[in-house]
Amino acid sequence: METKNQTKVTVEPGKQELFITREFEAPRELVFKAFTDPELLVRWLGPCELTMTIDRYEPGSGGQWRFIHIDPHGNAFGFHGVNHEVEAPERIIRTFEFEGLPEKGHVVLETAKFEPLGSNRTRVIIQSVFQSVADRDGMVQSGMERGVTESHESLDQLFEEIMIN
Repeated sequence: METKNQTKVTVEPGKQELFITREFEAPRELVFKAFTDPELLVRWLGPCELTMTIDRYEPGSGGQWRFIHIDPHGNAFGFHGVNHEVEAPERIIRTFEFEGLPEKGHVVLETAKFEPLGSNRTRVIIQSVFQSVADRDGMVQSGMERGVTESHESLDQLFEEIMIN
């Protein structure tokens, strides 16, 4: 599917952070809902070949979450974290940890900001701060950009379906 909005991942050498920027053809309230409603999350989050299930999801400030992505061979990949601040429809601050790393403690702090661009467009800017440059570089090398891009393309399709109905 060709999309006019492209996902941009900004990775500056030597820094412990990266930025993901994307615009969507949907109002800010709907975009925020897609990031916080478990029924919508499972429809768009993750690479296309994976199926997502939600083990736990408490969407408010202080709530915990755990998602599981399953590949076509039945391999499961878990991710978990805590929502530090959920301020609808402006911001989500949460931690993110991939459970597949050999040692624990590779926690990422993510801040997602939802900026309205008129009544039916929204820019999402996600800042991910890693504990080290090596952690950040490892995430980038893992193919995360492809997963994020595919997720955003699925989200575009979801918005089209919702706004048509």
